[in-house]
Amino acid sequence: MTARSTHHGTFVIDRVYPQAPARVFAAWATPEAKAVWFVGPPDKWTQVERTFDFRVGGRERLVGKSAGGPLTIFDSLYWDIVPERRIVYSFDMNLDGKRISVSLATVEFLPEGAGTRLIFTEQGVHLDGYPTPEDREPGTRGLLDKLAAYLRNP
Repeated sequence: MTARSTHHGTFVIDRVYPQAPARVFAAWATPEAKAVWFVGPPDKWTQVERTFDFRVGGRERLVGKSAGGPLTIFDSLYWDIVPERRIVYSFDMNLDGKRISVSLATVEFLPEGAGTRLIFTEQGVHLDGYPTPEDREPGTRGLLDKLAAYLRNP
């Protein structure tokens, strides 16, 4: 029998990007842009499926596989979208069909001079000993680094 457990946690990442809120928000809101930066490592990960319906009540799904690793599934639902201001979505993560976490994420876009202060907050429950919020945060930081790289290219 599998040991059952829950581990709750929250983390916040605060970043400033030199681009205007409209540009940073668009990187989250358009399928072409998000497909560039919201992905696994290109040398280690292959995309299997991607759907993107960016609207309140819409869903986003990303399925991928690492070489020799499990099939990963990110499945989300958008709850609140205020253009150029905030996005609120819930998501679960699965490894080979087993749910490992359920989270609520809030992304805030605040004007900061000519740029944008992005505040990403994730509140999650990690299930049955799978990665904890402390494990998830570095991966999210990596995605936000990819977002910065994407934003540097016009």
